[in-house]
Amino acid sequence: MRKILVTGNAGFIGYHVMKNLVAKDFEVMGLDNINDYYDVNLKYGRLVDLGIDVDKITYNGELKSKKYPKAGFIKLDLTDETNIMTLFRESKFDTVINLAAQAGVRYSLTNPRAYLKSNLDGFLNILEGCRHNKVEHLVYASSSSVYGLNETMPFSIHHNVDHPISMYAASKKSNELMAHTYSYLYNLPTTGLRFFTVYGPWGRPDMALFIFTRAILEGKPIDIFNNGNMQRDFTYIDDIVEGVIRVAEKVPIPNTKWSGKKPDPGTSMAPYKLYNIGNHSPVKLMDFIEAIEKALGKKAQRNFLPMQPGDVPATYSDVADLIADIQYTPNTPVQDGIDKFIKWYKEFYKKD
Repeated sequence: MRKILVTGNAGFIGYHVMKNLVAKDFEVMGLDNINDYYDVNLKYGRLVDLGIDVDKITYNGELKSKKYPKAGFIKLDLTDETNIMTLFRESKFDTVINLAAQAGVRYSLTNPRAYLKSNLDGFLNILEGCRHNKVEHLVYASSSSVYGLNETMPFSIHHNVDHPISMYAASKKSNELMAHTYSYLYNLPTTGLRFFTVYGPWGRPDMALFIFTRAILEGKPIDIFNNGNMQRDFTYIDDIVEGVIRVAEKVPIPNTKWSGKKPDPGTSMAPYKLYNIGNHSPVKLMDFIEAIEKALGKKAQRNFLPMQPGDVPATYSDVADLIADIQYTPNTPVQDGIDKFIKWYKEFYKKD
């Protein structure tokens, strides 16, 4: 990797990936549309930490970081085909790490069109930009949500994932299919990363850890779906970032043993690859809540509710391919990760 584009760099994972890359002295351009899906002040806070003067941000105006000489930022929407194509043509990126997307399972139940626009139209522009400008490797965010109704545990990239249960999951599965098409037709190396319940400092306000922490500190009840009978493969952000960067440095090659008679969903005869990035250790939701209570030194008021549409009862990642190919497995204990999040939360929001 020499020159890298990180999309969604004002977002949770994108911010952390870009910060890690610039700290290693890579030349990195960050891109984000800074939409208001959640508090934009949090997004601006991330950009400030990357050395971007947020008071000077204008649409399609490139800014240099004041902290990292090889870093820059541009406010741009992935669906803006004209300006995206111009950016790719003029910047000549070697590697693209696409982390921009409309996120959220529950939001997709009430706002499905937002996912078609951002996650499909926007991703197509990324693919076209890579195709026409000789990008050496496209790494993109998928999601554990693609496993949908699959009940075979742990979830493997070699499993069939044709039964998503939310528009968010369907859009991520579509990204994988679109990427494979470009890998096959145009020999574009692509790697999709299925993230499993990412958490940590600078996290998203719509996710459980953030919601529970805020409510407990404010003395408000927390909603616990499926009456607490849920398990998630919670994965700490630093583990995700390490996986993303290691994968980005490993350009996929065709699987010479792949056969259309018994097609393997995780690989291809094209330069295409999928990986799970998860802690490979599902945690009961009630244990997760107890870890938050321990970190805060305060008990939660619990409001038990039924399962919500679009949710799955459990996630559990098989990371065998990640270990075999890049010799890496996430391993941060949940209590350690939660302690770090709580410390950040109290500092950022000035809570005692």
